[in-house]
Amino acid sequence: MTHRIIQPEGWLPAKGYANGVLTRDGTLHIGGQIGWDESKRFAANDFVGQMRQALKNIAAIVSAAGGQVTDVTRMTWFVTDKKEYLSSQAEVGAAYREVFGKHYPAMSMVVVAGLVEDEALVEIEATAHLS
Repeated sequence: MTHRIIQPEGWLPAKGYANGVLTRDGTLHIGGQIGWDESKRFAANDFVGQMRQALKNIAAIVSAAGGQVTDVTRMTWFVTDKKEYLSSQAEVGAAYREVFGKHYPAMSMVVVAGLVEDEALVEIEATAHLS
């Protein structure tokens, strides 16, 4: 097999997608994570709360693959409200550091009209390289 599907223990199954795909060379592709938990419930309805949960989801997928957040090399953020993101910079930074510490991979941000889950305010996809 050239790849392995990564699904953190206890998470509801992903339907029609994979949360993570680990290739033979150690590249971990992490599908877009939104602000819901392992039971697919939104615990927060604000941007920072959802962002924190999306980052925790990424960390859980990396951990399930045998890595750590410092293995993440790239993130793409999709946000539905640029002004809300910009007005929350201090809180965004604090929430980010809660999960990723001072590890800052290459990142891009794209403002979108909406996400598939109507409640979602942010979706983050990532790539990690596990040795």
